Amino acid sequence: TPMKLGAAALCLCLLAAAVWLSLSMTTSESSGGGGGGGPGGGKKCAPTPLPRADVSLCRNLEVSYPELGNISCQVVPRCNMYRRKITNWPQPKVKYPAALAGSYYVLVMVDPDAPSRADPQMRYWRHWLVANIQGADLKTGTIRGSVITDYGPPTPPPTTGLHRYQFFVFLQGTSTIPAPPKQNGDRGAWEMDDFLRNYRLPQAVTSTQFMTEYMNEAKGKFSER
Repeated sequence: TPMKLGAAALCLCLLAAAVWLSLSMTTSESSGGGGGGGPGGGKKCAPTPLPRADVSLCRNLEVSYPELGNISCQVVPRCNMYRRKITNWPQPKVKYPAALAGSYYVLVMVDPDAPSRADPQMRYWRHWLVANIQGADLKTGTIRGSVITDYGPPTPPPTTGLHRYQFFVFLQGTSTIPAPPKQNGDRGAWEMDDFLRNYRLPQAVTSTQFMTEYMNEAKGKFSER
Protein backbone atom coordinates (compact mmCIF):
# COMPACT_ATOMS: atom_id res chain seq x y z
CA THR A 1 0.00 0.00 0.00
CA PRO A 2 2.75 2.57 0.81
CA MET A 3 4.33 1.81 -2.57
CA LYS A 4 1.01 2.39 -4.33
CA LEU A 5 0.51 5.67 -2.48
CA GLY A 6 4.02 6.77 -3.40
CA ALA A 7 3.47 5.93 -7.06
CA ALA A 8 0.20 7.84 -7.06
CA ALA A 9 1.86 10.87 -5.48
CA LEU A 10 4.61 10.75 -8.10
CA CYS A 11 2.05 10.65 -10.91
CA LEU A 12 0.22 13.64 -9.43
CA CYS A 13 3.48 15.58 -9.19
CA LEU A 14 4.35 14.81 -12.82
CA LEU A 15 0.85 15.81 -13.95
CA ALA A 16 1.04 19.09 -12.04
CA ALA A 17 4.45 19.85 -13.56
CA ALA A 18 3.13 19.19 -17.06
CA VAL A 19 0.15 21.50 -16.49
CA TRP A 20 2.41 24.24 -15.11
CA LEU A 21 4.77 23.97 -18.10
CA SER A 22 1.87 24.17 -20.55
CA LEU A 23 0.44 27.25 -18.84
CA SER A 24 3.86 28.93 -18.77
CA MET A 25 4.37 28.41 -22.50
CA THR A 26 0.89 29.75 -23.30
CA THR A 27 1.46 32.85 -21.17
CA SER A 28 4.86 33.46 -22.78
CA GLU A 29 3.45 33.24 -26.30
CA SER A 30 0.51 35.54 -25.57
CA SER A 31 2.79 38.17 -24.01
CA GLY A 32 5.26 38.09 -26.91
CA GLY A 33 7.93 36.11 -25.08
CA GLY A 34 8.85 34.43 -28.38
CA GLY A 35 9.80 37.75 -29.96
CA GLY A 36 7.98 40.04 -32.36
CA GLY A 37 8.44 42.63 -35.04
CA GLY A 38 7.12 45.65 -33.23
CA PRO A 39 7.30 47.50 -29.93
CA GLY A 40 6.33 45.46 -26.89
CA GLY A 41 7.76 42.24 -28.34
CA GLY A 42 4.50 40.57 -29.33
CA LYS A 43 2.92 43.22 -31.56
CA LYS A 44 3.27 42.70 -35.27
CA CYS A 45 4.98 45.54 -37.10
CA ALA A 46 2.46 46.10 -39.87
CA PRO A 47 0.36 48.93 -41.35
CA THR A 48 -3.06 49.63 -39.86
CA PRO A 49 -6.24 50.50 -41.79
CA LEU A 50 -7.11 54.14 -42.45
CA PRO A 51 -9.75 55.78 -40.26
CA ARG A 52 -13.24 55.19 -41.62
CA ALA A 53 -13.55 58.86 -42.61
CA ASP A 54 -10.61 58.50 -45.04
CA VAL A 55 -11.48 55.39 -47.02
CA SER A 56 -13.63 56.99 -49.72
CA LEU A 57 -10.71 57.05 -52.20
CA CYS A 58 -9.79 53.42 -51.60
CA ARG A 59 -10.58 51.55 -54.77
CA ASN A 60 -8.94 48.87 -56.89
CA LEU A 61 -5.43 50.39 -56.91
CA GLU A 62 -2.34 48.89 -55.28
CA VAL A 63 0.65 50.95 -54.09
CA SER A 64 3.56 48.82 -52.89
CA TYR A 65 6.83 49.83 -51.20
CA PRO A 66 9.81 47.68 -50.12
CA GLU A 67 9.29 45.84 -46.82
CA LEU A 68 5.76 47.19 -46.36
CA GLY A 69 4.15 45.70 -49.46
CA ASN A 70 0.79 47.10 -50.56
CA ILE A 71 0.18 50.21 -48.44
CA SER A 72 -3.10 51.16 -50.14
CA CYS A 73 -5.69 52.39 -47.65
CA GLN A 74 -3.24 51.95 -44.75
CA VAL A 75 -1.33 54.02 -42.20
CA VAL A 76 2.46 53.56 -42.31
CA PRO A 77 3.47 52.06 -38.94
CA ARG A 78 5.87 53.75 -36.52
CA CYS A 79 7.88 50.58 -35.86
CA ASN A 80 11.05 49.59 -37.73
CA MET A 81 11.62 53.26 -38.69
CA TYR A 82 9.14 52.81 -41.55
CA ARG A 83 8.01 56.45 -41.45
CA ARG A 84 11.61 57.46 -41.93
CA LYS A 85 12.41 54.78 -44.51
CA ILE A 86 9.54 55.71 -46.81
CA THR A 87 11.08 59.17 -47.30
CA ASN A 88 14.11 57.51 -48.93
CA TRP A 89 12.61 54.62 -50.84
CA PRO A 90 12.31 54.87 -54.65
CA GLN A 91 8.99 55.16 -56.43
CA PRO A 92 6.42 52.53 -55.42
CA LYS A 93 4.95 49.87 -57.63
CA VAL A 94 1.49 51.09 -58.66
CA LYS A 95 -0.76 48.37 -59.99
CA TYR A 96 -4.25 48.63 -61.48
CA PRO A 97 -5.38 45.09 -62.37
CA ALA A 98 -8.44 46.34 -64.30
CA ALA A 99 -6.42 48.54 -66.71
CA LEU A 100 -7.25 48.10 -70.39
CA ALA A 101 -4.31 46.73 -72.37
CA GLY A 102 -5.03 48.90 -75.43
CA SER A 103 -5.44 52.20 -73.58
CA TYR A 104 -3.23 54.87 -72.01
CA TYR A 105 -3.45 56.37 -68.54
CA VAL A 106 -2.26 59.31 -66.43
CA LEU A 107 -1.00 58.75 -62.87
CA VAL A 108 -1.12 61.53 -60.29
CA MET A 109 0.27 61.47 -56.73
CA VAL A 110 -0.47 64.46 -54.48
CA ASP A 111 -0.49 65.55 -50.86
CA PRO A 112 -3.67 67.53 -50.09
CA ASP A 113 -2.45 68.28 -46.56
CA ALA A 114 0.47 70.62 -47.28
CA PRO A 115 1.74 72.02 -45.07
CA SER A 116 -0.82 70.43 -42.71
CA ARG A 117 -4.31 69.03 -42.85
CA ALA A 118 -5.51 71.82 -40.56
CA ASP A 119 -4.02 74.53 -42.81
CA PRO A 120 -3.60 73.16 -46.38
CA GLN A 121 -2.48 76.37 -48.05
CA MET A 122 -0.15 74.49 -50.41
CA ARG A 123 -2.56 71.78 -51.56
CA TYR A 124 -2.14 69.99 -53.86
CA TRP A 125 1.54 69.23 -53.40
CA ARG A 126 2.55 67.41 -56.57
CA HIS A 127 4.66 64.34 -55.82
CA TRP A 128 4.46 62.44 -59.09
CA LEU A 129 2.88 62.96 -62.50
CA VAL A 130 3.18 60.54 -65.42
CA ALA A 131 1.18 60.51 -68.66
CA ASN A 132 0.97 58.04 -71.54
CA ILE A 133 1.24 54.94 -69.35
CA GLN A 134 0.26 51.85 -71.29
CA GLY A 135 -2.55 49.84 -69.78
CA ALA A 136 -0.52 46.63 -70.05
CA ASP A 137 2.20 48.20 -67.88
CA LEU A 138 -0.28 49.54 -65.35
CA LYS A 139 -1.79 46.07 -64.98
CA THR A 140 1.59 44.78 -63.78
CA GLY A 141 2.58 47.83 -61.73
CA THR A 142 5.26 49.11 -64.10
CA ILE A 143 5.02 52.91 -64.27
CA ARG A 144 6.69 54.24 -67.38
CA GLY A 145 5.56 56.82 -69.88
CA SER A 146 5.91 60.60 -70.23
CA VAL A 147 7.21 61.72 -66.83
CA ILE A 148 6.01 65.27 -66.22
CA THR A 149 7.06 65.38 -62.56
CA ASP A 150 9.65 62.98 -61.18
CA TYR A 151 8.64 60.93 -58.15
CA GLY A 152 9.11 62.75 -54.85
CA PRO A 153 8.73 60.59 -51.73
CA PRO A 154 6.48 61.53 -48.80
CA THR A 155 8.21 64.16 -46.66
CA PRO A 156 5.64 65.50 -44.16
CA PRO A 157 7.00 68.46 -42.15
CA PRO A 158 7.56 68.20 -38.37
CA THR A 159 4.64 68.77 -36.01
CA THR A 160 2.05 68.68 -38.81
CA GLY A 161 0.48 65.32 -37.97
CA LEU A 162 -0.53 62.65 -40.43
CA HIS A 163 -0.58 63.51 -44.14
CA ARG A 164 -2.64 61.81 -46.82
CA TYR A 165 -0.78 60.74 -49.95
CA GLN A 166 -3.31 60.30 -52.71
CA PHE A 167 -3.00 58.43 -56.01
CA PHE A 168 -5.35 58.94 -58.95
CA VAL A 169 -5.40 57.15 -62.28
CA PHE A 170 -7.15 58.78 -65.26
CA LEU A 171 -8.03 57.15 -68.58
CA GLN A 172 -6.57 59.01 -71.59
CA GLY A 173 -8.00 56.79 -74.25
CA THR A 174 -6.37 54.80 -77.05
CA SER A 175 -3.77 57.40 -78.03
CA THR A 176 -0.98 59.33 -76.36
CA ILE A 177 -1.17 63.02 -75.46
CA PRO A 178 1.48 65.72 -76.06
CA ALA A 179 2.79 65.90 -72.51
CA PRO A 180 4.39 69.18 -71.34
CA PRO A 181 8.08 69.36 -70.41
CA LYS A 182 9.16 68.25 -66.96
CA GLN A 183 7.85 70.31 -64.07
CA ASN A 184 9.90 69.45 -60.98
CA GLY A 185 9.94 72.91 -59.42
CA ASP A 186 7.15 74.73 -57.61
CA ARG A 187 5.36 71.56 -56.64
CA GLY A 188 3.21 73.22 -54.00
CA ALA A 189 -0.25 74.71 -54.59
CA TRP A 190 -0.59 72.79 -57.86
CA GLU A 191 -3.84 73.42 -59.68
CA MET A 192 -4.69 69.79 -60.35
CA ASP A 193 -8.17 70.57 -61.65
CA ASP A 194 -6.71 72.94 -64.27
CA PHE A 195 -4.34 70.23 -65.49
CA LEU A 196 -7.15 67.70 -65.77
CA ARG A 197 -9.36 70.21 -67.57
CA ASN A 198 -6.61 71.17 -70.04
CA TYR A 199 -6.07 67.56 -71.03
CA ARG A 200 -9.75 66.70 -70.94
CA LEU A 201 -9.25 63.94 -68.46
CA PRO A 202 -12.51 62.55 -67.06
CA GLN A 203 -13.12 61.44 -63.51
CA ALA A 204 -10.46 59.12 -62.10
CA VAL A 205 -11.08 55.47 -62.94
CA THR A 206 -9.40 54.38 -59.73
CA SER A 207 -7.68 55.88 -56.69
CA THR A 208 -6.28 55.20 -53.26
CA GLN A 209 -4.32 56.85 -50.47
CA PHE A 210 -2.15 56.10 -47.47
CA MET A 211 -1.04 58.15 -44.47
CA THR A 212 2.28 58.79 -42.80
CA GLU A 213 3.81 61.29 -40.41
CA TYR A 214 7.15 63.03 -39.84
CA MET A 215 9.82 61.09 -38.00
CA ASN A 216 12.87 62.72 -36.41
CA GLU A 217 15.88 60.98 -37.94
CA ALA A 218 18.39 62.01 -35.28
CA LYS A 219 16.48 60.86 -32.22
CA GLY A 220 14.28 58.24 -33.83
CA LYS A 221 11.21 59.95 -32.41
CA PHE A 222 8.02 61.21 -33.92
CA SER A 223 6.54 64.67 -33.91
CA GLU A 224 3.92 65.30 -31.29
CA ARG A 225 0.35 65.43 -32.52
